[in-house]
Amino acid sequence: MSIRIGINGYGNLGRGVELAVRENSDMELAAVFTRRDPSSVKILSQDAPVVRADELEEWKDRIDVMILCGGSAKDLPEQTPKCAGLFNCIDSFDTHARIPEHFSNVDAAARKAGKLSIISVGWDPGMFSLIRAYANAILPDGKDYTFWGKGVSQGHSDAIRRVNGVKNAKQYTIPVESALESVRRGEQPELSTRQKHTRECFVVPEEGADLAQIEKEIKEMPNYFSDYDTTVHFISEEELQEKHAGLAHGGFVFRSGHTGENREHNHILEFSLKLDSNPEFTTSVLCAYARAAYRLNQEGASGARTVLDIAPACLSPMSPEELRAHLL
Repeated sequence: MSIRIGINGYGNLGRGVELAVRENSDMELAAVFTRRDPSSVKILSQDAPVVRADELEEWKDRIDVMILCGGSAKDLPEQTPKCAGLFNCIDSFDTHARIPEHFSNVDAAARKAGKLSIISVGWDPGMFSLIRAYANAILPDGKDYTFWGKGVSQGHSDAIRRVNGVKNAKQYTIPVESALESVRRGEQPELSTRQKHTRECFVVPEEGADLAQIEKEIKEMPNYFSDYDTTVHFISEEELQEKHAGLAHGGFVFRSGHTGENREHNHILEFSLKLDSNPEFTTSVLCAYARAAYRLNQEGASGARTVLDIAPACLSPMSPEELRAHLL
């Protein structure tokens, strides 16, 4: 039987999930849920209905895993605990500082319902989290470094779009090249948040908006921009579509460590991603973890999990025998 997938929210992530489901032969799209008028939402799949988000409860027995595609700033803190009381859920909550709080809220709702939710799934948090965990276990004497970009951050772009007076926006995260090269040389520099990245914002303001207030609110936004050197450019919608329509991203995770009786041997673990489409790659990860959520719940597991709690074999459509024969 195919795993019946629901999509809650049909923006860039929702469209990406729809495409990713098509690539997984053990999954099928059951329905798309939206806060918009369903008749205005055109999806690629002909066999799946578009349903109002306030009808979620009516689908609790017709969906195996709900993939939540809202933003971390405003949507997921409310949506995931609510949906976790109805479905097995996957989300991509990426506000690192608030993950413990979000986990606790989702865990309570999922345990009460006997469902399983995996939060903060994607490539960071997500795949990069796994690399950091593996590398710390392997090189306990060392330092971690994570760099993102250059690329469009969907979460940060969404946070800007929520600012009063903003019509549209894109935000680029840019590594500081001198810091990146220092880590690659094994120098183990002490780097502040500000020394590792800059942030560049391209903002389309609403007519008559207070530009100075918008810039101030962006630059002072906690968890998103306040700890970074941030540049804000005000541009037209036409320029945004012409020059900033893409959603490329990527990044690097390093563990720089030592072994030996006198710490004489240096080791650098580097993992990198270069993504043409941030949402399409992210949603491919979400679907792999949807498979894990379904399998674990079928075995009786409930509550919240993160990627650090999920065995790699749970993600794969291959059997344990196939994994041992081909990937081990």
